[in-house]
Amino acid sequence: MKVTVIGGGNIGTQLAVHSACKGHDVAIYTSRPQAFSDTLTIIDEQGQVFLAASGITATNSAEEAFAGTELVFVTVPAFAMEKAAASLIPYVSEGMKICLIPGTGGGECAFAACIRKGALLFAPQRVPSVARLTEYGKTVRCSGYRDRMVVSALPVSFAKDAGALLTSILDIPCDILPHYLAITLTPSNPILHTTRLYSIFSDYRPGKVYSKLPLFYEDWDDKTSKLLLACDEELQKICRSLPMFDLSGVRSLKEHYESQTAEALTNKISHIPAFRGLATPSVAVEGGYIPDLSSRYFTADFSYGLSILKQIAAFADVATPAMDKVMAWYRALAPEQKEFSYADHGIGSLDAFVEFYSG
Repeated sequence: MKVTVIGGGNIGTQLAVHSACKGHDVAIYTSRPQAFSDTLTIIDEQGQVFLAASGITATNSAEEAFAGTELVFVTVPAFAMEKAAASLIPYVSEGMKICLIPGTGGGECAFAACIRKGALLFAPQRVPSVARLTEYGKTVRCSGYRDRMVVSALPVSFAKDAGALLTSILDIPCDILPHYLAITLTPSNPILHTTRLYSIFSDYRPGKVYSKLPLFYEDWDDKTSKLLLACDEELQKICRSLPMFDLSGVRSLKEHYESQTAEALTNKISHIPAFRGLATPSVAVEGGYIPDLSSRYFTADFSYGLSILKQIAAFADVATPAMDKVMAWYRALAPEQKEFSYADHGIGSLDAFVEFYSG
């Protein structure tokens, strides 16, 4: 079938190669088509090529990318999803499949008009592996592929077929979640990245320069773990306050990382092989480093991650002091940053929220 990948970054390049290697006709919709080579490759941690594909079309033409496509992978940052949906919607046909990777970030609202036109939306809770470009338009390094993935869909009746489709491309078995909201509420980057950034940069003020910064994961500390677990517990309270939905698939990080204490969580996260060497998002300046506020870790995971969790908590009337502290810090740091708003999509109350996710 024709497969289109929106975004030529880390995950986009990875999915394009996997799809092409399965014999699909693949196009990448990107603003930089001229940067793509004839052959795209996935390499492992040792730099060895384990998948390569030729014949992938890179284009900035929406018509070339989307006309007649049957499966669309959306891999752009959460803040770019509405623009991506606007480019796609003229070409949506009944039964078109749209996969958001990852599924957090409010994408179900951005692509609501596509769903109304008959598209089937699905998403995994997490990305298939750690993926980092070594050269844009050519090579991506992938490590730590998951043994299993967890998927849901809108409508949920499509979830089983969605899981089978994703398995056919990635060769990763997929478990099915009973409700898509369990994707939105996944305790992943919206609390993982945000608590770590708060822990590292909570004392940052304009003009402050850090002579040295810790590695993002390898130097993980108990201070971060305690804050992360507090946010994780608040998220579990949100889930318990929405009994009209089956949110059993929203696993606590204590279960996900098999760590019941802050100390155990620190040890677990700091020793994950796929996270080795990943730097804290920063900008080099005279005398050291300052936070890179343009990084997706900031622009996506606060404004289109933690912000969404706080809005759902407000609908459910759940207090979230730990999340509030982290979000308030970011808003003071980046007051001009646009945030996702359910109200912009006509969802301004618990009743409206329940109606949207029950549709």
